[in-house]
Amino acid sequence: MNKHSFTVLPLRQGEMHVYDFGGVKLHAYQTGDPLADEVFLVEKAGKFVVLESPCFTDSIAALSEYLEGRAVAGVLVAYHGAGASFLRTAPKYATESAVAYAERGGGKALVDQFAAVFGSAFDSGIHTITHVVGEGAVTIGGIEFIIHPTAEAFDVEIPELNAVYTHMLGHDCHSIVAGAGHADAIIDHLEGYIRRGYDLILTSHYTPEDLKGARAKIAYLEQLKRIAASCPDGAAFKAAVKERYPDYSGENYLDMTAGFFFA
Repeated sequence: MNKHSFTVLPLRQGEMHVYDFGGVKLHAYQTGDPLADEVFLVEKAGKFVVLESPCFTDSIAALSEYLEGRAVAGVLVAYHGAGASFLRTAPKYATESAVAYAERGGGKALVDQFAAVFGSAFDSGIHTITHVVGEGAVTIGGIEFIIHPTAEAFDVEIPELNAVYTHMLGHDCHSIVAGAGHADAIIDHLEGYIRRGYDLILTSHYTPEDLKGARAKIAYLEQLKRIAASCPDGAAFKAAVKERYPDYSGENYLDMTAGFFFA
């Protein structure tokens, strides 16, 4: 599946990109919110499974409107635990690590930070998880998902789409990297995706990517480690990274990365 082969449907906030795999469709919602969030819907036989949650009230309203009258079998809540007003009564699935991340870990710290910055435009309510899942396969709405727990939450393999979901990629976008060890862990994950030959890599802050994007991100992460090792402080690190990657978006993520490398 070519990452550029989709139909565009405008929503009142953001837009939907629909990929047709035959018996299964992928609806990729570009929220257009301040964090460039992406939410994915997998559709099969008239049932929808939602992957991640929008967190801003305008995108929650737009996606809820899009799903009105459609059967939602469940929501996989991985790295974006906020936005609890979205599909409040639908079954919610997550790993124990994702629950901890959202309710009291790094995810909760980010939610508190975003709530302070964006105020009422951001829904800081944390989703209540009704189904705790572990590593391995789970079937929701007739669709098989394979759960891969991570240090923070979990990634999701979708065999029928030959796709995998992870939190951040973006071949020309900065990512939140919590130090050299975290960079190595991301590289290990991406190399695994390349070995398995996925058609699409879905992320919650970028449009669907392919394996070319994964290779570009690996090169970026290796360069990030080299730059950090040569810099005396966060300011010098940010300046050097911006000089090396002048056209990259996501400067706020670079700020967070500098804070991790130079705490």
